Amino acid sequence: MEEEEFESFFKKEMFSRIDEMIEENKLTIENAILLMKHIGYCKTMKFLFLHSFEENSFRVRLEKMIIEENEKKDEKNEKLLVDLCECYLLLNDEFILYDFLSMIMPPLLKVASKKEESEETKKEVEMALLALSCIRKYREIEQELYLNEIKEIIKYHQEHRTMTRLAYQSAWMFLIDRLDTDKSLERVIVNELHFAREATRELEELTICIDWKRGKETKEEVILFGWLRTLQSFFFLFQLRNEEFIWLFSSIVQVFRAAKDNCRGIRSQCICSLRRAAKNRNVKIDDWMKSGAIDAILEEIQRPTLNDDVAYECLLFFTNVSNRLKEKTKNKMNERKRKATKMETFEKLEEEGYEDIITSFHETLNFLNRKYNYELSLDISDYFMNV
Repeated sequence: MEEEEFESFFKKEMFSRIDEMIEENKLTIENAILLMKHIGYCKTMKFLFLHSFEENSFRVRLEKMIIEENEKKDEKNEKLLVDLCECYLLLNDEFILYDFLSMIMPPLLKVASKKEESEETKKEVEMALLALSCIRKYREIEQELYLNEIKEIIKYHQEHRTMTRLAYQSAWMFLIDRLDTDKSLERVIVNELHFAREATRELEELTICIDWKRGKETKEEVILFGWLRTLQSFFFLFQLRNEEFIWLFSSIVQVFRAAKDNCRGIRSQCICSLRRAAKNRNVKIDDWMKSGAIDAILEEIQRPTLNDDVAYECLLFFTNVSNRLKEKTKNKMNERKRKATKMETFEKLEEEGYEDIITSFHETLNFLNRKYNYELSLDISDYFMNV
């Protein structure tokens, strides 16, 4: 189900009707939560939005129940509280007040910290972390509320491999999204938890285990899609350099080539990830040059079935490549290396007919600018290294 279909089906009236059925004793709160959690799970796994959850009576009921259950001193129903919190986060796409988040996060982190290896426990951990990953990235959260717990969860998995792939990806998505408002997390993510190394391993393992010729989307493909979205946020936000990045870029290219014609959405996400990496000045030019990213995107931009979305991402990638290679350095050795890299890149692009390809897009640049509301240069020379 696509986003437009999803939104049209799950309207505010549906949530209001669920609330009425609970009030009329036609539906138990337990069954209502189970149903709504399933809807929220499907919505989250499809990366869809559900604006109809905002300001409806069922949401108000959930909030009230979470507050009441949290305030109980004795006989607190922890399972009910966790179900309520998961249901709320999986359905919610709006801003959540900090005081309310401080009620939701502790019970979910407690579940996510479970170390038993039974299938039931793994599923509980997965659902708790998936719900936490739904907290929007612009939401500032004090480190005291989550950092020790999420670090322990990630480190324990790195040592024992006890979580599901979805749970692990969700844990990283939650943490990376906190970078948007808390740059102090970067050293923990890059140097202590080795995000690039872990993401590389996950991408490589997923690439191997996915049957790319299947017509129906698999759970593994959804998880891979989630990793690529997480990488885009990371490349946009991080400022520390790390030697592990070159392997990460190579793994993205590996995914790109594996997807071929069967998973255009994943190919597009790969291009977007590489485009953001190319723009980040904290990424060494040699890292993404050696990864084969330029060759992969040159292949894509020459495809006869290239659509507007992918063409736009490709052009942005080459704009970023050009801009990075035009940056001069004061260090003479680095400047000589930059010029050599620039010449090598230019020769490769010239050999592949890059100039003719870009020129062929000249008439469509105005259209792409209007469509995406993001400026691409109309001067063709801006896309070249000007060696």
